Amino acid sequence: MSEETGQGSRAPIARHGRLGRGHPARHALGLIGIVMAVVLVSATSVAAIATWQVFRQGKPAVAFQVMGPSGKATAAPEISAYSGEVNMLVVATDTRTGQGAGFQDAANQAASSGAGNNDTNLLIHINKDHTSMAVISLPRDLEVAFPACKNDQGGTTPATSQAMLNTALDRGGDKLGLSCAAAAVSELTGVQINYGALITFDGVVSMSTAIGGVTVCLATPLVDDNVTPALDLPAGNVPLVGAEAGAFLRSRHGVGFGGDTARISNQQVFMSSMMRQIVNGGVLTNPVKLYGLASTALKNVELSNTLDAATLVKIGVAIRAIGLSNIVFLQYPSVDDPADPNRLVPDEAGVAALKQALQSNQRIQLSPDSLGQSAVLAPGATATPAPSATTPAAGATGSASPSGSASPSPSSSAAVLPSTATGQDASQQTCTAKK
Repeated sequence: MSEETGQGSRAPIARHGRLGRGHPARHALGLIGIVMAVVLVSATSVAAIATWQVFRQGKPAVAFQVMGPSGKATAAPEISAYSGEVNMLVVATDTRTGQGAGFQDAANQAASSGAGNNDTNLLIHINKDHTSMAVISLPRDLEVAFPACKNDQGGTTPATSQAMLNTALDRGGDKLGLSCAAAAVSELTGVQINYGALITFDGVVSMSTAIGGVTVCLATPLVDDNVTPALDLPAGNVPLVGAEAGAFLRSRHGVGFGGDTARISNQQVFMSSMMRQIVNGGVLTNPVKLYGLASTALKNVELSNTLDAATLVKIGVAIRAIGLSNIVFLQYPSVDDPADPNRLVPDEAGVAALKQALQSNQRIQLSPDSLGQSAVLAPGATATPAPSATTPAAGATGSASPSGSASPSPSSSAAVLPSTATGQDASQQTCTAKK
């Protein structure tokens, strides 16, 4: 469970996955996943011809089986710049296979090889009228039931009643692991997943550099020598770029109470800050910057064969029009596993509320005092900003639908999730803190 503690007096929470010093490559996943979730879809709003050029630079597509709850899948909805539900799974693997000479030793290969472990799992959900977006982080330590799925050996990996979520890729293998992960996440969220992306940690530094750096707020100094490079950052507004940004996103011991849920919360602080910089800093109206971001991202990701350049452009245009206060970053509703304090299990009430919101395409709102474990409000920031009506962002292409009507407004009231779903919206100004 990862609840906000900066505003109240809750007791420290279990340190999920708080292990000893690990190889830096294992924890270099956050930046890549975040860039995919926030930058790639935004960067694809650059002119379609440029997107096609960038797309051709990318890696070969990954075979992907569209997944629906209980194994039932229908045709993907037609997406335009104004309508069509989007559910895209972004998975980052810690595999050492193919990651260069520094990772070919026996210790690295024994730690993770082949498909690897899916240590970062992000579901990007855009509702059908493109008035809200949710980026849902599913913890690697979550104990879940897995449905049966096809594997690379031509057989079927049988269903299991309980296993860690980060074993999903290995269940399918190099080629079909992403589909296995999608099957599990579809069951956990109740939505059909039509698109996927698979990422390794190779190129982390280059991608963070392409962002141009992100300024984050630190409520307390951040000291962590369990990452590479080691961090010794002062409190205040700190610009991060390159390897230092990657280390910040990998940090567990230097934020919150430590562990994977602390890292997720820290990444949410970074994601919201980065999104504000992208929207308010003119990046979306700068074709050169957008092209650089998209090019770097696509060189470091394998997209599903259901996700083409035209679809990426439509998703990018949709996101540009949503508005920061209608974009929420949240951790999947979860609580401590009674049998193991280093593991999590789904919170039934929270999951039911989340599934209802996603399936009915409601805008998601977090409950008061539900900031993540590593986050506190920035001085003068609003605890729960009121969501805005959806209007096109500055520089967006078009403000009317094909029929000439204005861009749609939210079609339903917000669904307020319980405090077991932690996070913040993209407009909310927060600071990272050690607790």
